[in-house]
Amino acid sequence: MDRPPVWLMRQAGRALPEYRKLKEGRTFIELVKTPELAAEVTLQPIRRFGFDAAILFSDILVIPEAMGQPYAFREAGGIEMKFAIRSAQDLARLDASQVTSRLAYVADALAIITREIDKDTGLLGFAGSPWTLANYMIEGGSGGEGTGARKLFYAEPVLFGNLMEKLTAAVIEYLKLQIASGVDAVQIFDSCGGLLASNAFEEGSARWMREIVVALKGKAPVIVFSKGAHGNWPALVNTGADVIGLDWTLNLERTAAALPAHVGVQGNLDPALLATRPEIVARETAGLLESMEGRPGYIFNLGHGVPPNASLECIQALVDTVKATVR
Repeated sequence: MDRPPVWLMRQAGRALPEYRKLKEGRTFIELVKTPELAAEVTLQPIRRFGFDAAILFSDILVIPEAMGQPYAFREAGGIEMKFAIRSAQDLARLDASQVTSRLAYVADALAIITREIDKDTGLLGFAGSPWTLANYMIEGGSGGEGTGARKLFYAEPVLFGNLMEKLTAAVIEYLKLQIASGVDAVQIFDSCGGLLASNAFEEGSARWMREIVVALKGKAPVIVFSKGAHGNWPALVNTGADVIGLDWTLNLERTAAALPAHVGVQGNLDPALLATRPEIVARETAGLLESMEGRPGYIFNLGHGVPPNASLECIQALVDTVKATVR
C-alpha cells in the first residue's frame, strides 16, 4: 500500500530524554511561552524519529489565558484555573479581542520552526475545541467529569451560548494566526466530546467546531478529533472537517467504512502499546495498516497522546513499521 503519513499526536516530546533535560529547572508553561524553547521541543521528535509532520508544542489552555483566565499546574497534579466561569459576571472578565496579540509568542515559535524544519516535513497546529476549553473554564480546572459544563449547557443556555461564542471567535483567530505563521494543517482537539449525551453533542460541541471549520475553509486542511464521541459521526462529518481522528477504543476499519470516502481518517493505535515491547507495537501497527488497505486519505496516528512512559524503542518500531509498508 502507499505509505500513509506518520503523524503522532501531541506530547511525543515527553518521552524523550532531551525533552526532560531541557525541562530541568523550567516549568511547562515557561516552555510553552518561550518561543526558542517551544520550537526546540517541537523539533526534538522530528530529529530523533523523522515523523512526516511536526506538531507545534503548546497547550490548549493558552486560549483561556489569553482571554483573561490564567491557569497553573497544581503541586499534586492537574490544572487549576485562576477562577471558574459560573456567572455572567465571570464571563464578562473574558476578552477574545486580544487573543492574537497575547499569543504572539506562538507565532514567534512557528517562525523559528519553519526556518529549521525540512521542506518535506509537514507542520501541524492545533487548538482545543470550544466545548473542551469550556469544561476546564467552568470546572475551574481538570479532574472533573464535566458536570459543571453540562449543567450550564442545560440550565443556562444563554450564558453557555455566550461563552461558546467567545471561545469560538478566539479559536478561529488563534488558528488563523497559526496558518498565517506557516502551519500546513490544524487540528481541533475535542477531548471532552464524549462527556456530552449523544443528543446534546450537536448543540454542545459540533456546531461550534463547524463554525471554526467554515471560517478556515480554503486556508488549511482541518482535522477534528473528538474523543469518546461515538455514534455522532453524522455531526462530526457535518463539521466539514477534512479529516476525522478516531480514538483507540474504536474498530478502525468498521468506523472508516461508515464515514464518507471524501473524509480522511486519522488513528488509532492504543497509546498504551508504546509502553510494551517493540515487537508488539510492530504487530499491532501492521494490523491497523492492513485493515486500512485501499482506504484513501488515511493518516496513521495514535488514538490519543503519547504517554510519558512510552519506550523510545517502541516509538521507533512504530515508525519503522509504517515506513516499511509500501506497495
